[in-house]
Amino acid sequence: MINFSRTILKNGLTVICNTDKSTPFVSVNVLYKVGSRNERDDKTGFAHLFEHLMFGGSIHIEDYDRHVQLAGGDSNAFTTNDYTNYYITIPASNIETALWLESDRMAGLNFSQHALDVQKQVVIEEFKQRYLNNPYGDIWLKLRPLAYRVHPYRWATIGKSPEQIEQATLDDVKDFFHRFYAPDNAIVSLSGNIDSDKALRLIEKWFGDIPPARTPQQIIPAEPEQTEERRLEIPGNAVPADAIYKVYHMGARNSGNFYTCDIISDILSNGQSSRLYVNLIKNSNLFSGIDAYVSGDTDPGLFIFSGKLSEGTDIRQAEKAIQHEIDKFIRDEITERDVQKVINKTEARISYSEINYQSKASNLAFFEFLGNIDLINTEASRYAEVTTAKIKETAGTLFRPENCSTLYYLK
Repeated sequence: MINFSRTILKNGLTVICNTDKSTPFVSVNVLYKVGSRNERDDKTGFAHLFEHLMFGGSIHIEDYDRHVQLAGGDSNAFTTNDYTNYYITIPASNIETALWLESDRMAGLNFSQHALDVQKQVVIEEFKQRYLNNPYGDIWLKLRPLAYRVHPYRWATIGKSPEQIEQATLDDVKDFFHRFYAPDNAIVSLSGNIDSDKALRLIEKWFGDIPPARTPQQIIPAEPEQTEERRLEIPGNAVPADAIYKVYHMGARNSGNFYTCDIISDILSNGQSSRLYVNLIKNSNLFSGIDAYVSGDTDPGLFIFSGKLSEGTDIRQAEKAIQHEIDKFIRDEITERDVQKVINKTEARISYSEINYQSKASNLAFFEFLGNIDLINTEASRYAEVTTAKIKETAGTLFRPENCSTLYYLK
């Protein structure tokens, strides 16, 4: 059981604190409710660009990283489709340094053309290295718009193209900041060696005077139900092996469907005793690697099969083999033992995350963002509620051909 306090300041900032006296450190996590899903389709990659700009200096602090290091801390950040997360781990005695740094950049960045130009080039190089010049790197740039036609999940967090990042102006980024980087669009969560009363007092001191943005709630277009199978074949790639991806639309992160699909993915592919590994790698040698997993997006996401083929395997033969495993999963009995084994592993993973104060700070912010912070203590029970009957029912609906998008990525 993770105990926590939750308070909303007058400016709309949500504050969550978990006290953990077993560590001399505190993890300060700041989650902004903005990801690639909040971008315009002609100005993509902004959420990720801002992750970089946030380390480029704020109004009163030119070198963010230097102050973190001088205080004996460590910091980082990441961007998802749904939110952007920043975190600092720091000795509890230096907690105010972390709060000063985070509050100053929430209050305002040091916007300059030079800083923007530098970070644009950093992100463009990242785009090229990770997505355009890396084997298999552009798969999701192709697969997302195949699976999504309306929802902004149809582009990656890096953006649609380097050109859109290059075209970002100073006015564009200022507008983006003032709409999304504000206390009433943020969650500050702490876990570590600090009492809740002290944490709240210090956060009120450093963040309380930052004005809210009061940005109108954004309406994200819902993805319509897919009614026909979609296929895309991309030949001539400089890769060592052909690859296949099959993706199916599934439920949102806080739906019961997510937990059922997550268990299905683990039964199919978690470990060397899983069905896909035994049948498609070990026994038949059709694949050198294959996986099934869920995207875990806030809005309805994707159930994904991804596989790299062994030398000599025909791509259509590989797809038939995956489909054969899907058909068997729908048709054949799933035992209580199969399900319980996965649930036990999941409960162990959740229990482990409760030990680490950094994980607790991050998870508290995430579940608050989902709209149900109590999941920090009840998510294991959501998995335990999944039955064999529910798995069979879900698989039959999920794995319909008309709900599938298939990508052949060929040498």
